[in-house]
Amino acid sequence: MAVLVTGGAGYIGSHMVLALVDAGHEEVVVLDDLSTGFDWALPPEVRLVVGDVSDQALVTETILRHRIDAIAHFAAKIVVPDSVTDPLGYYLANTVKTRALIETAARTGVKHFIFSSTAAVYGEPETVPVPETLATNPINPYGRSKLMSEWMLADAAAAHGFTYVVLRYFNVAGADPRGRTGQSTPNATHLIKVATQAALGQRTHLEVFGTDYPTRDGSCLRDYIQVSDLAEAHMVALNHLRSGGDSLTLNCGYGRGYSVLEVIEVVKRISGRDFEVRLSPRRPGDPAQIVAGADRIRSELDWTPKHDDLDAIVAQALAWEDSLAKRNRR
Repeated sequence: MAVLVTGGAGYIGSHMVLALVDAGHEEVVVLDDLSTGFDWALPPEVRLVVGDVSDQALVTETILRHRIDAIAHFAAKIVVPDSVTDPLGYYLANTVKTRALIETAARTGVKHFIFSSTAAVYGEPETVPVPETLATNPINPYGRSKLMSEWMLADAAAAHGFTYVVLRYFNVAGADPRGRTGQSTPNATHLIKVATQAALGQRTHLEVFGTDYPTRDGSCLRDYIQVSDLAEAHMVALNHLRSGGDSLTLNCGYGRGYSVLEVIEVVKRISGRDFEVRLSPRRPGDPAQIVAGADRIRSELDWTPKHDDLDAIVAQALAWEDSLAKRNRR
């Protein structure tokens, strides 16, 4: 059995690839257009196919050649403010191309599909922590593009007889504890990445968007999940499906939140460095607070986080940014 990881040379996808390789999976195939991913992030034994997930001829050939039985789909655009200014680009990347991939998977008999979704499908939740039973009401094109893909996946699975797990991520952070991969995309907008870059002098300042939200300090509140824990969630989802488990939609988070200003203070403390923080108005499309109700993934998939420690997550991010800067200077 072989697994196809789309977007597997990117941040989260490369951690999934490492998890598969570490678990001894016989064959792992990555499909990535390398627009935001890096071939050096992949172990040498992994097969890399450079291309687009909507290239149905290429995807068909890849699936049949490698006898793919499961797809883990990470390839997507993920920056909320960009989705507000470029909604059509986000619907193309996240919805139209996902539709093409699902169709190819169904036509070639792929049995299992794991979809990288987002807490943005909930919008401004009325309940915090957010349970999976809460009605979806995305407030930005990014969340809507992902929710439409969830609907397509559920409908296609019912029609074509494959099973799936949708994993709704909260805020992903940190890096591989062994230092093999991390968030490497230039100009990434993840808070912890940006803050660690500011601490290391790679940015002149950090900007906080909104300090008048109805939260304990006025800044946005988020649930930060360590990326290797998230990769492990995909691994247990894959095992669940291959063992004959039913299709599921599950939140991925720790069930508690930190504010933007709290995270900045942790970065300053762990790094031992101060940096300029500029306070700016709110950005369009940002919810005030969103924290995972994550009981179901723990009970239904027996997922047990190993890296639920914000200090450790920040330390991993700092170490990765330092090593990445050295790599880029070579």
